[in-house]
Amino acid sequence: MEWFQEGHVAIVTGGSRGLGKQLARELLAEGLLVIIDGRDAVELERARKELADAGTVVAIAGDVSDSDHAHQLIAAARRAGRLDLLVNNASTLGKVPLPAVADLDRPTFDSLFAVNVFAPIHLAQHALKLMAPADVATIVNITSDAGVEAYPGWGGYGAAKAALEHVSRVLAAELEGSSTRVLVFDPGDMNTAMHRDAIPDADPSELRDPAESARALLRAIAEMKGSFERVRASDLVAV
Repeated sequence: MEWFQEGHVAIVTGGSRGLGKQLARELLAEGLLVIIDGRDAVELERARKELADAGTVVAIAGDVSDSDHAHQLIAAARRAGRLDLLVNNASTLGKVPLPAVADLDRPTFDSLFAVNVFAPIHLAQHALKLMAPADVATIVNITSDAGVEAYPGWGGYGAAKAALEHVSRVLAAELEGSSTRVLVFDPGDMNTAMHRDAIPDADPSELRDPAESARALLRAIAEMKGSFERVRASDLVAV
């Protein structure tokens, strides 16, 4: 894919498992230096060792909602000399079993927005300072169909993803004419730990392999034409 070049630098949050880990693997195969993070330091180090065979990967343990940790991610990219891609993939369900709107408490709602909305905004704000000189740079915010469809129990998570989508559109409008694009990507229902936490009785055979969604995301980035796009993995890969 012509967009991805050896020596380019990417930050992928939530890169210790699931979609983030598979995306890091695909980016490393394209020659990028990839910076990943995760809240579980042991799980993150395990992922780093596994991914290191594919290329240069930097792992920094921490929570994206912690501003100091976000600054560490940006500092790692600054040391690498550039930043071409930011993928805000880290996310939280808030509480499981997923509560109905009538049962949503303030701490859960605050956590959902801190991780799923404010953290991506904060990282994007700092990433833009490194992306400005790049020929073409991309900010990717991972969303969900829960942000546009009404599913019982998904009110808090869906509201956060809807907010992330709208701020992504506004950011793209503000970046119109610059070299930085904004992509909102819906990976669909994947066979991941997060999906199992949300829907324990789901049939794994009916869920997409996160590696498929990762490859679809790379394709969406490479084929992006305008300053903003919303793409669903289901439109790019066979279920």
